[in-house]
Amino acid sequence: MNLLKKEQLRQKRIWRIRKKIKGTVSSPRLCVHFSNHHIYAQVINDDVGKTVVSLSTLNKDIRKDNLSINVESARNLGHLFGKKAKDAGIKRVVFDRNGRLYHGAVKAFADATREEGLVF
Repeated sequence: MNLLKKEQLRQKRIWRIRKKIKGTVSSPRLCVHFSNHHIYAQVINDDVGKTVVSLSTLNKDIRKDNLSINVESARNLGHLFGKKAKDAGIKRVVFDRNGRLYHGAVKAFADATREEGLVF
C-alpha cells in the first residue's frame, strides 16, 4: 500500500471522528498526537478555538526522562498531563484519538489520564 493512500485513509478517519466530537467550555477536546519521535497532547476549546492545556515530550522537564514512543512513555505522559489538566481546573473532556486505533499507546495514555481524575 503506498504511503499517500495510507495518509489519505488516516485523514478520512480524522474527519469522521472530528465530525462527531466537539470541545466546549464544559468539556473541551483532549487531542493526542503520536509522531515517530514524540507524543503531543492538548486540551482544546473548539467554541473559541483556544488551546487550554498542552504537554508534549519536547518540554524541558519531560525531555530529561528520554521518553520514546511506547506504551510506558505514553502512560507516564498521561499521568503528567492528567495532573496538569486537573491543576487548570479541567474535570471532563472528550477524547480525540486523532485517527489512531484505540489500543497500545493511545489506550495507555487515556487510561493514565483517567487515573488522574479526568472523565471521558
